[in-house]
Amino acid sequence: MELSRFINLSLSAYTPFALKCAAELKISDHIHAYDQHAMPLKELARSIPVAPEKEPMLGQVMRLLVHQGVFAQSEEGYMLTPVSELMLSKGSDMGAYICFHIHPQLVNAFSIMSNWLKSSDLGTIYQMKHEGKSPWESTKENPEFGNLFNEAMASHSRKLMKDVVASCPQLFDGLKSLVDVGGGTGTTVKVIAETFPELRCTVFDLPHVISNALKCELFDAVGGNMFEKIPAADAVMLKNILHDWPDDDCIKILERCREAILPVKAGCKVIIVELTVDLETHDQMAIETTLCFDLGMLMSFAAKERSKQEWHNVFQAAGFVNYEVHTVGVYSIYELFP
Repeated sequence: MELSRFINLSLSAYTPFALKCAAELKISDHIHAYDQHAMPLKELARSIPVAPEKEPMLGQVMRLLVHQGVFAQSEEGYMLTPVSELMLSKGSDMGAYICFHIHPQLVNAFSIMSNWLKSSDLGTIYQMKHEGKSPWESTKENPEFGNLFNEAMASHSRKLMKDVVASCPQLFDGLKSLVDVGGGTGTTVKVIAETFPELRCTVFDLPHVISNALKCELFDAVGGNMFEKIPAADAVMLKNILHDWPDDDCIKILERCREAILPVKAGCKVIIVELTVDLETHDQMAIETTLCFDLGMLMSFAAKERSKQEWHNVFQAAGFVNYEVHTVGVYSIYELFP
């Protein structure tokens, strides 16, 4: 059993590469466009198209992805599952998400983790591999990598926020205004504004980021620095922002958030969407996901995902003693009240 487990762990990295292959070949789109219940391998290979002599090899890739639940298979052929539907171009379009996470820029950095741990170098694993450059510098210097990052984050935000507003609509009850801090080009806040049109929404980020914000009448775009001042609103939201920063900086950001919400009005809050590494669940996949995210933060930023106690300590230090926690998938949604 030990040997089998060890071999499984050693080979499990092949699965995301098979998933990347499916995303690049737009296999979900081809199956979706097929006008019958299931798509035979021959028809799938012809529609891509793959070289005729590679049709059996495509079958081997699909066999692994079927086993992993990405696609389903009957005697007639292949079908979509909720997982593969996430890669539909006219749906969540999350193909870029897998392509980004196993891009050579990132995967190659992971290969030197042991060298980094033995080194006294204070930079990140990523910086050690890429001559001192941060991931942000790489996205600016390499347009292909930068565009892939933007597409990956946008698709993730769209799907996550659709899940959040569907699972926790009460988060937005009674609110008249909301500011999404570090919201990039506005993908997240657009989902909220479309769902709650009575809510006045603003995306807030650095000026050079806001200059590329989506052109949309549903929300405003404001440039600034979250360490200095955040626009006033009934609610301030931080999605996947605080995990980039050490505790002292998180406390400063939350203090600015506390100043921005209106404490004299009942229901004002800060909404935080983050992972929690000691998530209380029996779902082993969810636990593994949070731990892998944790390693990703270590690699790129020498940072980490926080535990429940670590989040509590940060909230309390910033002056938030009252908060509630909700769970959406692998994410924790924290509501902080002044």
